[in-house]
Amino acid sequence: MALKSYNPTTPGQRGLVLIDRSELWKGRPVKSLTEGLSKNGGRNNTGRITMRRRGGGAKRLYRVVDFKRTKFDVPATVERIEYDPNRTAFIALIRYQDGEQAYILAPQRLGVGDTVVAGEKVDVKPGNAMRFQGMPIGTIVHNIELKPGKGGQLARAAGTYAQFVGRDGGYAQIRLSSGELRLVRQECMASVGAVSNADNSNQNLGKAGRNRHLGKRPSVRGVVMNPVDHPHGGGEGRTSGGRHPVTPWGKPTKGARTRNKKKASSQLILRSRHARKKGR
Repeated sequence: MALKSYNPTTPGQRGLVLIDRSELWKGRPVKSLTEGLSKNGGRNNTGRITMRRRGGGAKRLYRVVDFKRTKFDVPATVERIEYDPNRTAFIALIRYQDGEQAYILAPQRLGVGDTVVAGEKVDVKPGNAMRFQGMPIGTIVHNIELKPGKGGQLARAAGTYAQFVGRDGGYAQIRLSSGELRLVRQECMASVGAVSNADNSNQNLGKAGRNRHLGKRPSVRGVVMNPVDHPHGGGEGRTSGGRHPVTPWGKPTKGARTRNKKKASSQLILRSRHARKKGR
């Protein structure tokens, strides 16, 4: 999808750059593949805010996306590519030969009328899915499982992908977009190709209201707050917040590592995403 820029006929359109979605399906989603979605405004079951800067936004229907791809050796035809308000990527409606419909994450270069299939060993073409056992080394993949049968968890956002770079015993080595090199079991499924809508990060929403439509509230810096509200707050005139930037709860921030060194999955990470940074 290409980017679409606007002439500054109004203040909100000055600098506005959006994704051109003219080629996407313009109707409503398949009703049997949708569920209701209630908003929580970043609050937990006791009503307390646990995720700041959330709230409002346009009402959404949740599209049930098949992240598992367990219907093996049944070809499916892509009926249409749709916008999904719940994620940055586009989704594809596929119809299997037995008549069943499903939504999958749409990879790049997947078009209406294309055929996709999941199996133990299938062609390496966008939209097909298989286990790492039957996949050739060097394949670009997305929607990667971390546990066999759980469904894809890695590389699901717009434009993301990982590369299958080698085998190590019963594990597959994959290189993620962040630069991290990690292991996953070879029994895990992955879909071929990179996720669609790679230009998503190049959008310029143009005005604060567009962020509000997405359910994002304003972010206020700690240095402009009062001492009662934030550790960076207070001081005479404009102050930078001190030598040690922290969160409102006193935890180090702005690059400080928060990962638990004793986490079980740490042994599956061969190279950290921070390894290529200088002085790390």
